[in-house]
Amino acid sequence: MEIQIAVAKINKYAVSESGDTLEVIERPTGGLSVVLADGQTSGRGAKAVSQLVVRKVIGLLAEGVRDGAAARAASDALFTDKAGKVTCTLNIASVDLHSKTIVLTRNNPSPMFICRGEQIDSHSEDSLSLGTSRNVRPVITELQIEPDLTIVLFTDGIIHAGKRRGQPMNVGETIRSIMEDQDPTPQQLADSLLAHAVILDDNRPADDISVLVFKVSARRGDDVRRMSVRLPINA
Repeated sequence: MEIQIAVAKINKYAVSESGDTLEVIERPTGGLSVVLADGQTSGRGAKAVSQLVVRKVIGLLAEGVRDGAAARAASDALFTDKAGKVTCTLNIASVDLHSKTIVLTRNNPSPMFICRGEQIDSHSEDSLSLGTSRNVRPVITELQIEPDLTIVLFTDGIIHAGKRRGQPMNVGETIRSIMEDQDPTPQQLADSLLAHAVILDDNRPADDISVLVFKVSARRGDDVRRMSVRLPINA
């Protein structure tokens, strides 16, 4: 088997800096973690908040701290730094090669979706953003690595898409439609979800949007690990 990871991101319309921050880090015991944070509001202030959270989390993960403990520590740091007046959502998705599992750590009111073949499950358990109080705990889900497993995580720009027009996005049905029409790669699925959200916002995203997709599939090719990044730059 192999795991493919894809990300699609876009800024809020007419805002030059995204309040979403995403980092990938190799775990000291093998595997890797993807950390996605969304600072309250948007723009430069939100970016500073999400970067503070992500730096704290990846620093702890690099030291071997467990994902849930890293999330709690980041929340306490944000609460102390901002006196409880600023919040930040957080998702950590970790491939743990020691336990052969994917660990999903969520401090995000937005749901996540776990797909196994035709079964698409929404995980929308109550989850508090970081920085709301001391001792904020994440919702943790651990999944065995198995073929045809797809995981979709996102920031709340997806949930807000279309609300201005009274046509909010039905994320679960959109995922189902994309996966039924084709066998999308993780990048195709992330791109399609993002594109649909942007269309619902009349091509003027009402918020920063980030979509993260994990997919477990049959192993193909060699033992080389690869990463590809595309960063558009406005002249």
